[in-house]
Amino acid sequence: MDARRLADAASHLRRADPVLGAIVERVGPCTLEFPRRPAPFRALARAIVFQQLSGKAAETIHGRFAALFGGRPSPAGVLAADDATLRGAGLSRGKVAALRDLAVAAGDGRLPRRFPPTMTDDAVTDALVRVRGIGPWTAQMFLLFHLGRPDVWPIGDLGVRTAVRRAYALRREPTPARLERLAAPWRPFRSVATWYLWRSLDAPSTDPTTPRSSG
Repeated sequence: MDARRLADAASHLRRADPVLGAIVERVGPCTLEFPRRPAPFRALARAIVFQQLSGKAAETIHGRFAALFGGRPSPAGVLAADDATLRGAGLSRGKVAALRDLAVAAGDGRLPRRFPPTMTDDAVTDALVRVRGIGPWTAQMFLLFHLGRPDVWPIGDLGVRTAVRRAYALRREPTPARLERLAAPWRPFRSVATWYLWRSLDAPSTDPTTPRSSG
């Protein structure tokens, strides 16, 4: 999505939902970017490394992991590295196993070499979750940040659920069904809505009583 399409998406969200519209106004223009995409293997390897870690810790460990391969991890490189080397970068045993399965999948056909625009979001997700360590959330992050798909709605994301609960003043965390109903008017720009919800956790509120995210 280019700047014009992002602006169109923001306009659509303002019209579709007053609550989300207020967030759009507070946060400002969407700066969601899709830089030059690395190979799917490297993007997914990075996603696996980042799972269940804070941003700084994940960046550090991923940097160590990538450095083992001159900054360009490859299926052959991962399969050739021994467990001690990979663990030495800070990877858990589970992540080592997941990265090895990802490397095998890149060679046995489970991981497609390409994800063309004609491949639906559901088809991409179905292909990715066959790999150990890749679940729906990781597949959705791949769709959003790697493929730049405009209508990704990661209802399992903690930040999304927290942002919705705060923005809509809900007493408890919204259920998946409620999240789906809430986001229906945002189509076909739920990826942009997701970005705004994430940013809302850090953007200052016009209401001084509204709690701020600690990170």
